[in-house]
Amino acid sequence: MDLLRSHLHKVRIPEPTNRIHKDECCVSFDTPRSEGGLYVDMTSFLGFGKEYVAWNFERTGNPVYLHIVQRRKPEPDDEADRPLKKPTLLAIGVEGGFTDQEPEYDESFEIVILPEFTSLPFPSVDLPEKVRIAVDKVILAESADRKQQLAAWVADKKKVSAFALDLQQLDNGVIVPPTGWKCSKCDKTENLWLNLTDGMILCGRRLWDGSGGNNHAIEHYEQTKYPLAVKLGTITADLEAADVFSYPEDDSVEDPLLAQHLSHFGIDFSSLLKTEMTTAERELDHNTNYDWNRIQESGKDAELLYGPGYTGLINLGNRYFEKQSLKATFANSPADPTLDLNMQMTKLAHGLLSGKYSLPNQEGQEGIRPRMFKTVIAAKHPEFSSMRQQDALDFFLHLIDQVDQADPGKHELNPFTGFKFIIEERLQCPSGKVSYNKRSDYILSLSIPLHEATNKEQLEAFHEKKAAMDLDGKEVSNEEIVRPRVPLEACLASFSGAEEVPDFYSTALNSKTTAIKTAGFKTFPDYLVLQMRKFVMEAGWVPKKLDVYIDVPDIIDISHMRSKGMQPGEELLPEGASGDNKGEPAYPVASEDIVSQLASMGFNYLHCQKAAISTSNTGVEEAMNWLLSHMDDPDIDDPISKGSQATEQTVDETSVQTLVSFGFQEDVARKALAASGGNIERATDWIFSHPEASISVPADSSTSNIESDDAHMPDGSGRYKLMAFVSHMGTSTHCGHYVAHVLKDGRWVIFNDSKVAASVDLPKDMGYLYFFQRI
Repeated sequence: MDLLRSHLHKVRIPEPTNRIHKDECCVSFDTPRSEGGLYVDMTSFLGFGKEYVAWNFERTGNPVYLHIVQRRKPEPDDEADRPLKKPTLLAIGVEGGFTDQEPEYDESFEIVILPEFTSLPFPSVDLPEKVRIAVDKVILAESADRKQQLAAWVADKKKVSAFALDLQQLDNGVIVPPTGWKCSKCDKTENLWLNLTDGMILCGRRLWDGSGGNNHAIEHYEQTKYPLAVKLGTITADLEAADVFSYPEDDSVEDPLLAQHLSHFGIDFSSLLKTEMTTAERELDHNTNYDWNRIQESGKDAELLYGPGYTGLINLGNRYFEKQSLKATFANSPADPTLDLNMQMTKLAHGLLSGKYSLPNQEGQEGIRPRMFKTVIAAKHPEFSSMRQQDALDFFLHLIDQVDQADPGKHELNPFTGFKFIIEERLQCPSGKVSYNKRSDYILSLSIPLHEATNKEQLEAFHEKKAAMDLDGKEVSNEEIVRPRVPLEACLASFSGAEEVPDFYSTALNSKTTAIKTAGFKTFPDYLVLQMRKFVMEAGWVPKKLDVYIDVPDIIDISHMRSKGMQPGEELLPEGASGDNKGEPAYPVASEDIVSQLASMGFNYLHCQKAAISTSNTGVEEAMNWLLSHMDDPDIDDPISKGSQATEQTVDETSVQTLVSFGFQEDVARKALAASGGNIERATDWIFSHPEASISVPADSSTSNIESDDAHMPDGSGRYKLMAFVSHMGTSTHCGHYVAHVLKDGRWVIFNDSKVAASVDLPKDMGYLYFFQRI
């Protein structure tokens, strides 16, 4: 006790603003449930595992710690037989969402003084009052991890619709019966939505796999602009659980006057029973279909695997595991290592590769929860800092960008240097003259040419069978569905094949023309990442996931895709207009076809011209999106300036930087945002759908930065072997689940959250991202 009193000046009483790390060690994945428990520094409130707390004492001299130990309570016999509660939300760890089904734990505390690990019991009346107060506040406080999770979840709650409080309801005498509903425009009796303005009952959207409705509800909104609809069958006495959708807000919303709006159509909600799934529940139910089971290898008697490298991902090990010790990284980290990317990357690599957390227990293996890593990597990104699911590709590119920013210019320290490559694009106009443009990238995004499917006869037979069953009101089972099979070679060919670029302004001809673009690799990376563009946008910006299999060989040879560069006899296009400089300037002129289509819808002709120019004549949909988001611009009625260009349109700088962080060039990002009404998700899809956008970048400006990196850019053979792939389950990148398969020690291993097992039925044809290693 005298020793403790001598260190009282080192004990701090935490303030409400202090971040208290009492759930996990800041340099490892040790927790209070680990064998040695967790030690909380009573000066800095950082947590440390038994093996690492001495490091902190050496570095800081802080001697007083709260030692927290949690031990699992034995489960009552009836707990094992109790069925799991079915989730109703696409969320984890919140009421109604997926639950960890964690057992209960007994918790014990003691005061420990370093360096001798002298222990004093807690609680105890003999302890100094300052220590008792400080420890009580630590125990009662929300941990830093919990605070971060709560902050992220709050942003995802349903918002009250802006259209709910003053919703117009027509006095048309419509009375909705309690049962027997049917779509007013077809024979659908499920997935029905009641429009809260006019009482029309219509079917919902058609899903990517052909199931769902016939789009009659959304078509009704497009015709009437009546904004809110509620899903019939989800209305019960608990009105908060009802599924209300706002079409103009394009989201599920809360309607605080729902009871009043329902009574207008004679609906007594208190007597109704739940008969339909909400949108979220339908997505959850979709999770159990054939694809989910196959990708996760459900029902397979797989051998569970443990030990070093069988905890998670494997590709970051060289920099952060083999060449960097935890202790050295901690010693060089700032005062709060929980906020240091280098520290958390090293911690993650050691957690995944050391094998320390890949030990068998009652649930299979403990696994790790990289929450500190997530907090650091997502700190500057509004989407990744939420608890919503994000696209794996977007996260991969964001991770690369953050690591690059942490060690700018230090190529030898960047583990992603091996993923980088240069693409060279060749453009030829009818004059025969050419231009070359280089760009660097970390992934190769491939479109999927469905017309190259190898099972066309089976597909045709299936579609005939499905059409007949639809007429009879029957549904095709998952086992009967025939999906297109497209060879990876066809996807690669679609990238390197010749492509027409319309409305290209040729400085050789001084006029617009159609050019031919081809692309190839200037360098081949050590690791080649292929993204299969399974997510596309249908008319009306309705996202659709292609239901397709990709036949991927274990070894690929893309040597023929190497760019040959400028050839003897080729002549470059002039950099500027020729002659007296009176030729047409190199900016897009409004496409008369786009303008006439928009004008036929009732839009102002001048506004239509501006919309077409501002979206680089990419299409009616893009022009309309721009037009709708710029109707109130103060200069919308100003004459078109000949000196203005599409990329100079005002766009949100934060959105530009977000796209740049994904690896896109800034001017391409601006053009995409202008073409997409400022929407980041649509802009990302626009870039992938318009590879010709990058040709607007002059060759010299696009290659200057690339050439400075050439010395550090890997290059070599174009032969690769498949080493891993990531599969996505669900109807969009914002919901569902990701699973990874990795080729390790000569066998395929499935990494499905904390489940790590030998693969039995490898779903190689269902990948979203494929990782190849150079042979």
